[in-house]
Amino acid sequence: MLNQDQSHDFDALLPGRSTLAGANRRTALKVALGVGYAASAMPIMAQTAIKTSSEGLSSGEGIYDMDGFSVPFFYAAPAGKKNLPVILVIQEIFGVHEYIADTCRRFAKAGYLAIAPELYARQGDPSQYGQMAKLMAEVVSKVPDAQVMGDLDGAVKWAGANGGNLKKVGITGFCWGGRITWLYAEQSKNVKAGVAWYGRLVGTTSALTPKHPLDLAADLKAPVLGLYGGQDGGIPLTTINQMKEALAEAAAKGNAAAKVSEFVVYQEAPHAFHADYRPSYREQPAIDAFARALAWFKAHGVV
Repeated sequence: MLNQDQSHDFDALLPGRSTLAGANRRTALKVALGVGYAASAMPIMAQTAIKTSSEGLSSGEGIYDMDGFSVPFFYAAPAGKKNLPVILVIQEIFGVHEYIADTCRRFAKAGYLAIAPELYARQGDPSQYGQMAKLMAEVVSKVPDAQVMGDLDGAVKWAGANGGNLKKVGITGFCWGGRITWLYAEQSKNVKAGVAWYGRLVGTTSALTPKHPLDLAADLKAPVLGLYGGQDGGIPLTTINQMKEALAEAAAKGNAAAKVSEFVVYQEAPHAFHADYRPSYREQPAIDAFARALAWFKAHGVV
């Protein structure tokens, strides 16, 4: 397992990288991953933002190579332990900032090796954008699903080489990452269970996003717990009902993962109710949902 100091020097291990390039990469990681909040996520609600201690944890930034590209990530895990269950933590639209890093620490406190790769790294640095519309147009809309799936495979591989048990892999994601959670649960043979937080289930198809969760329900390989807000203006309850029907149809045809997948809808909660640094945060649904996430992973062998 890499400790924090070692992870800062991780890119020095990659062939063909100059000392200057490595230094620039390390500086970028310190600024962009797990430190502060994305500018476009403002305003920040400091009074509700949760700060999980790193005491007893090994945590920090690193990179892994994926098809010649150095993918940066933040990780956290119980210090000095191996053969750990793995949780892939998938970012919101704002990238891997303090909230996502803290979520990794929360999973690490529960005994997991949690890893959050920066899945926009090829397209740009989300922390530098102050306007959500511009972030969407210039970065997020240009991220191909196929690229994300490959980068998650790379994160799993890194975890397996650094103390993770690849027979016990789970995935969870928020908003943009909630959709990705559904997609990876359909594609990956490594994942045993997923927890999707208010991820879109339907959408317009394109060359970069050829399918959405509703299109993939019949082929789900790992059971997913969907955690959604009843007052989410961007994800109508009708789309959740569509997904439930698709899962029921898949279950009737023998898909075991679809059969045990579930939804929990917090009727009075808005979108991003778990994001404790934002005005959308709702403490009781957030606490209950995180407890359900831990129980879900335990019930499906990710422990």
